Formats: sequence, C-alpha cells, structure tokens
Amino acid sequence: MKNLFITLLVSGALALPGHAQQTNSTSQSTPPQTAGNSDREPLPAPTAVNFWDGDEPNLANLVTHPFASKKYVKRLTLPIKDRLNELDEITTTNSQTIKDIDARNQKGLQLVSEKTNLADQHATDAASKAQVAQTTATQATTHVTNVEQMVGNLDQYKGTGQTEIRFRPGQTVLSKQAKDALDEMAVPLKDQTSYIIEVRGFAPGHGQAAIASSQKMADSVVRYLVLTHSIPVYRIYVVGMGNSPVAGESMGKKSSTARVEVNLLKNDLVSSAK
Repeated sequence: MKNLFITLLVSGALALPGHAQQTNSTSQSTPPQTAGNSDREPLPAPTAVNFWDGDEPNLANLVTHPFASKKYVKRLTLPIKDRLNELDEITTTNSQTIKDIDARNQKGLQLVSEKTNLADQHATDAASKAQVAQTTATQATTHVTNVEQMVGNLDQYKGTGQTEIRFRPGQTVLSKQAKDALDEMAVPLKDQTSYIIEVRGFAPGHGQAAIASSQKMADSVVRYLVLTHSIPVYRIYVVGMGNSPVAGESMGKKSSTARVEVNLLKNDLVSSAK
C-alpha cells in the first residue's frame, strides 16, 4: 500500500510539470501583437532543452520545476532585459541628438537675430545720413537762391556821386584838398551797407609803366578810406587804368593827367528790403 502511494505521488508530480510546460509553450508560441510597424524582430519564445531545462535532476527540482526555479525565470527574462537595455541606449542616443539639433537651432536663431539687428541699425544709419543729406541740400539750395538774388541785385547799383583826386606827376601822396574831398564822400557812409566804391586810377605814360603808376595812386586813395573812415576793403573795387582814354572824349586821345576817379554806387532795392 505504501509503494502504491509513492508511485501515485511520483506520477502526479511528473504529469503536473509536463502539463504546465505544455501550456506555457502553447501560450508563448503565438507571437505578440505589436502596435504599429516595428523594424525589430519580436522576442523569440523560449525553447526547452529537455524536461529539466537546466535544473538538476533531483526530487526537489522535480516537485518545484518550473514554478520556483530562479534560473528558469532568469533565462526567460534575460532577452527582455537585453531589449530594455537596448531601448534605453536608443532613447539616450535620441535624446542627445535632439539636444544637439535644438542647440544648433538656437545658435542659428541667435545668428539670424544678430544679423537682423545689424541690418536694422544700418538701415537707421542710412536713413539718418539721408536726412542729413536732404537738410544739407535744402540749405545749399536756399544759399544758392540767396546768392542768385544778390547777384541779380548787383545790376541795381547806381552811381550817386563822383569825386576826382588829382596828383602831381610821379607823386602818390594825397593833398589836403584830396583828403577833404574823400572825407566829404565817406562820412555819410558810416553804418551803411548797401554801397560799393569804385576807384579807377589814370596816369600818363605808356604800357605797363602807366598802369603801375595809376595803380599806386588808386591804392593811396583806398588806403586812406580804409584807415581813416573804416570802409571795408570788400566794398572797394580798384582798377589801374593806365593811360586809357578819358570818358567822353575821342578814343584816340590818351589821359594826360594823373588822377583817381572815385565813384560811389548804391543799391536802393537792398536798402529798402532791409
């Protein structure tokens, strides 16, 4: 009776692991359904080597096989751990790639922003220079208009008085009578602006000698007007006429008297405008 019980116990123990292994093999023979297409092969189903499948053939392993075997569990989970480690490596690589791409994008955006700011600054500088150029052009146009108006007014100068200063032959010193005549003409010009004085010297002689002599006499008159009556030099126009013909006489008759003609010209339009 005792032998029969042991035989039934051993038979049950042998049948139970076989049935469990067959069920496990059947359940793992069907490949798992994956969501989406994957370029990786599915995990292979464990293949049994023999009944013991790596366990020691003893009574304890016979009873507990394959439910409590650490080797069995480790052997089944090892491919999963390898695949998880591989996925971790891929995830780490992808994260690093994403970080590199993001860093390059940020650098590119920064360069674009700097170039945009530089272009805006150049545009602002160009606009400022254009405005300055426009202002300068406007001022130049206004100045040219004023100059043209002043030049046009030059034709409006009219003679208001004439004084003749005579000299002894070869002399350039002003006499008392000559100074009095110049004083009479220059005193009323104080604080006036719309006038010019024309000084023309005449001297007997020939060629350059006569011109030089007439120029010296005219210079003595100008010197007296500037030093004594503070007449601005730019208002005096000096011409050495030499032995040119006397105005109102025939062209063939030359000047035979050393003299200087002083003509006062005024512009009434400028005076009225001021």
